[in-house]
Amino acid sequence: MSKTNFFVKHLKNINNFINNLLEKNLNKLNFKNLSYLSKNNKIILTFVALFVIFISYLLIPTFYNKNDIAKVLKNDLQSKFDLNFKFSKNIKYNIFPKPHFVITDSKILKNQKEISKISKLKIFISFDDFLSLKNIEVRDLILKNANFYLNANNYNFFVQLLNRSFQAGDIKINNSNIFFKNIKDEVLFITKIFKMKYYFHSKELKNIFYSENEIFNIPFSVESFFDEDNKRFLSTINLNLLKLNIENELIFENDKKVGKSKFNLNKIKRLVEYKIEKNSFDFHIFDKIDQPSSSYKGNFNFKPFYANLKGISAEINLNYLFGSNAIIAQLLKTEIFNSKNIDFKLTINADNVYNNADFGNINLNSKIQDGFIDTDNTKFEWRNFVNFELLESLIFVRDGELILDGKLKINVKDYKEVYKFLLTPKNYRNKIDQIDLNFTYNFDKKIAALNNIKIDNKINENINKILSKVILKKNDLQNKIYFKNLLNEAIKSYAG
Repeated sequence: MSKTNFFVKHLKNINNFINNLLEKNLNKLNFKNLSYLSKNNKIILTFVALFVIFISYLLIPTFYNKNDIAKVLKNDLQSKFDLNFKFSKNIKYNIFPKPHFVITDSKILKNQKEISKISKLKIFISFDDFLSLKNIEVRDLILKNANFYLNANNYNFFVQLLNRSFQAGDIKINNSNIFFKNIKDEVLFITKIFKMKYYFHSKELKNIFYSENEIFNIPFSVESFFDEDNKRFLSTINLNLLKLNIENELIFENDKKVGKSKFNLNKIKRLVEYKIEKNSFDFHIFDKIDQPSSSYKGNFNFKPFYANLKGISAEINLNYLFGSNAIIAQLLKTEIFNSKNIDFKLTINADNVYNNADFGNINLNSKIQDGFIDTDNTKFEWRNFVNFELLESLIFVRDGELILDGKLKINVKDYKEVYKFLLTPKNYRNKIDQIDLNFTYNFDKKIAALNNIKIDNKINENINKILSKVILKKNDLQNKIYFKNLLNEAIKSYAG
């Protein structure tokens, strides 16, 4: 053993000598120096001999039995990172850019179940001692084109990995996917991993997790770490496309977890307090601690699954719910809510609609039950002159676009004020009490198809033709002008 250690130490000295020699003389090389080296055979032969010895030492792992080296690598990975790998027989060894093994079609197992498939796995090793197979030591890992399969039993896989030591090496995951599944093994949604890294910060003395991902076509980045006592989990999430930043703190208390979050969306700030227990998740969203103008409370129960969200707000921004890049809209497009196992109710009361003060007293109701999503009994007012109510509504996806289909009941409380706003000529101002219609609205194209329009329980074919297609404009001013012209055209047709 002493001879082996002496030889390893000697090889290290040779390696250091070569590096120092290159560092000192490489930049000094010129024609005269090269001429001198070519005449001095001892220097050339010494350099070549040292280089050959060094390369020969690096090639030693190629002579090890593949089954033996696989066993050593798996044991070291299990010990360092608590990762149970299953390797294929396709194991290759490379020395550039530094010694590592390349394994194709490997897997990660957890509780004897497959949690990941990896197309290409690179295991970088320390070259302190290649003369003994037992002394082969894993340093860095790179996983490429991997698929991870997570569910309610292993959803915290990536968080738990942070508890391992990364002082001796990093873990990188590139160009991969995370599949989140339900208890029936059905895929709920997919998160893309562009690049992910676990590493040890030598100055702050802590493990850090950083990842750049994409979910529902929305890119985001995450940075997370545990505090010194491992009782607090801190993370920052950035969604630049939505101009959203989330700062989160999760505290572990026996069988439950208590957390606080700060949401910064443009100039809007929200605070979240939540509690996670074995089968439930409760949360409270508000804008300020004292006298909040916005407050939302909700809970999710997982076994059996049901959820509800109730909120009050001075103002509601519908773009955050149904805009083309809104997270809710993207979730609806995945159709993961169409499962018959989901029972969810949403109720939001708001004084006004953001960027449109004409609409108020909003009572937004939504229900997901038996695989159907509706907004029945949603009510709102326009200038205290007109009441609207949604009936027999259904939200669904058609050709990748989000659609709302239903009936709209309109009660006109003050038709005279409506005519004044529309600047309708006085000779067309007939009394109207109620309007009923069927509609289909495309959230992506912002187009509404109206049909079966009844005014005071009477159908007018001309009005149905005029209002058969409503195309929303880019801004509120354009919409006001557009609607005034369109409605006045319909009113004139109704008045004859």
